[in-house]
Amino acid sequence: MPKIETSPLPKTSTLWRLVQPGDFIDGYAVESRLGPREAADIGLSMPKWASALLALRNRIVRPLGLKTEVSDSGEGAIFPVTYEDAQEVILGTDDTHLNFRICVRQEAGRIHMATWVHRNNWLGRIYLMVVMPFHILIVRDSMRRIARADAPAASAQTPH
Repeated sequence: MPKIETSPLPKTSTLWRLVQPGDFIDGYAVESRLGPREAADIGLSMPKWASALLALRNRIVRPLGLKTEVSDSGEGAIFPVTYEDAQEVILGTDDTHLNFRICVRQEAGRIHMATWVHRNNWLGRIYLMVVMPFHILIVRDSMRRIARADAPAASAQTPH
């Protein structure tokens, strides 16, 4: 299975238009021939343990007035698609505490996944600090599932 690497999102990504000084942005990459939509569908289909964490998060933040919808798309979705072309899919939303986007980009035989967060206030800063350990677990698991989904294609390219 291809190795998951911590890697900056390529500068060709549309997501960089949103990034301001002081914003959070991470990046991971794995060798893969999957398209960005297929990789996003695989990576964002959360396993039961991650869905349970999201359900717990929703119960905790609902009294604070934060978004808790879990539909895939549409005006009220927690992860609506905000941009899509042949190379990348960007999903996310703006909320009172923070604005975030998840970018899945195919470039040079690699799938890149990045999360951008712009904190709007003190609640956004606290929220990001609290969820960061879980975010890392979920994103790395997403990248593992993307790598596994394309493992036969990736191993066929590797000389034996």
